[in-house]
Amino acid sequence: MTAVARILIVDDDRSIRRTLEKFLGGEGHEVTTAQDAPGAVAAADGAELMLLDLGLPGGSGFDVLAAIALRPRPPTVCVVTARDDMQSTVKAIQLGAYEYLVKPVDIDRLKEVVTRALASRASREQLPEFVSDATARQVGDILGKSPAIRDVWKQIGSVSTTRAPVLIAGESGTGKELVARAIHVASNERERPFVAVNCTALAPGVLESELFGHVKGAFTGAVADRPGRFELAGKGTLFLDEIAEIPLEIQAKLLRVLQERTFERVGDAKTLHLEARVIAATHRDLTAMVAKGTFREDLYYRLRVVEIHLPPLRERASDIPILVEGLLAKINADLGKDVRYVTPTALARLQSYPWPGNVRELENTLTRALVLAKSDVLDETLLSLGTATSTHEGLETDTEGSLPTLREIERRHITRVLAHTDWNKRRACAILDISRPTLDRKIEEYGLRREEPT
Repeated sequence: MTAVARILIVDDDRSIRRTLEKFLGGEGHEVTTAQDAPGAVAAADGAELMLLDLGLPGGSGFDVLAAIALRPRPPTVCVVTARDDMQSTVKAIQLGAYEYLVKPVDIDRLKEVVTRALASRASREQLPEFVSDATARQVGDILGKSPAIRDVWKQIGSVSTTRAPVLIAGESGTGKELVARAIHVASNERERPFVAVNCTALAPGVLESELFGHVKGAFTGAVADRPGRFELAGKGTLFLDEIAEIPLEIQAKLLRVLQERTFERVGDAKTLHLEARVIAATHRDLTAMVAKGTFREDLYYRLRVVEIHLPPLRERASDIPILVEGLLAKINADLGKDVRYVTPTALARLQSYPWPGNVRELENTLTRALVLAKSDVLDETLLSLGTATSTHEGLETDTEGSLPTLREIERRHITRVLAHTDWNKRRACAILDISRPTLDRKIEEYGLRREEPT
């Protein structure tokens, strides 16, 4: 049984104050209330737990959080609010909130959170806490309202106030770089560089030079000194995407950099200092790779001081309407379209599809639909979705019944998109999510030619 605690309820709604006061009083707690921000700040001393609304007269809940954080023994704060958005969640956690609950709150859930918050307070020693600047911060939206995504928002708020390494795990297309950028933007170093490196896009020799830089004459083709990404990131953030693809020999060098916070350019003996915060991401199972000896165990633990797991889209289908709304606004702006409506049948199809490519696939599917749309309505006829549910979902077979190679799938898909867009390369690039030079290179590589009408 939870020990009796002094709890302060802060809400401008009298009925909510009375309901919470009656419930918590019935649990044996000593309950007081406040209805505005000044009253909350004045009554905070002596309280062990505060249930805090964000929309208050005389100031916001954020003002209350910032004010009480300066005190030697502030109460543990659980935000209870109707604001259900990423920015508010991140900011509240940054300012020291223990939990963030969205109204209406299930009473059993509230009881569990109160019990956990009080137990946590009782078990930990008083430690100095970092309190971020109370100035509002704009964080790029990671869209959704599911419990899993709300947990990601809270983790972003927590880790953004530190410089600890973060490992972001999740399937391809779940938005790992978006989370890394959100951590950077929410941090005190948001004005510093955010430097991203795709570890799959570079050969081992090139990757080493890209990360550490090189000096003139270090190797054939090194005609001038060049800083690496560690150096370019400065005091900002270095994002290593698909970290699992780094070869073992470079893993060893990366481990040394993270341990010693120093590195040298290729071909140079001068020691440089790593000042950037490192965030890594992968879609692979690093624990399995460690067991197989293809990824260093010591590097794995050095990278995953904090780990954020992004759920696949199929596990949060309830977020799809919100994602569709946000993505339509973005795609409309990119393509100069004005598709504002989605039919119920189309939305139902989007929610029932398993999305093996996750949010990236959803965005590409909507882009393709908007390119083909002839009005401001997106209906099911514009959606190109697989219907099979087997492991090989959506894959066509060759005439002999075997599966095509990845190269052949790419060639066929680019051919279809070009045909759909009547060889409008700008629209094709938007659908394929590639640059114009990449598209031109693929057209030449596969020998694609526009069929002239007969």
